[in-house]
Amino acid sequence: MAFHLGKLDFEPATRFPGLLAAPVAAAITSQAWPFAEHAVGVSEIDPELADTAAFCERYDVTLGESANCVVISGKRDGEARFAACVVLATTRADVNNVARRALDVRKASFAPMEVAVQETGMEYGGITPIGLPADWQVLIDAAVAACGPVVIGSGVRRSKLALAGSTLAALPGATVVHGLAR
Repeated sequence: MAFHLGKLDFEPATRFPGLLAAPVAAAITSQAWPFAEHAVGVSEIDPELADTAAFCERYDVTLGESANCVVISGKRDGEARFAACVVLATTRADVNNVARRALDVRKASFAPMEVAVQETGMEYGGITPIGLPADWQVLIDAAVAACGPVVIGSGVRRSKLALAGSTLAALPGATVVHGLAR
């Protein structure tokens, strides 16, 4: 089932695994994927316009229809811990308080680009909560969970995914966090 958002046409992502990072394609095409085939749409974009502001301007998608996924990390007992925080593009993740507490570390920060890319198997600027390592927390801001279709990265810069916020909230390992965004 195809649908439109802004100037983009979204097709079922399961039909276009070549537009997804390998871990994302593996997640949504696996038999363990708990959602219907049409739950996640994909649309090809200009990779030079993958960053949120440029993307929204070019494709007529509002910031309120776009979500950003940031990777944070911290250490506990000498062991690195990672989480993905998903917030609307109109907001920023509260990494130092809310996300840090959810990750259960003394200090949390944005993971360095090289680390985020290596740990996720995704391109920087396209990292998405779908297909992350199974031991990671996925923190979804309550405002994202309440959204209708929301646009997020696909794991690569040349495409975007669209899905309901409730689908993001139902991802394996996801937790809806009130006040994650500010």
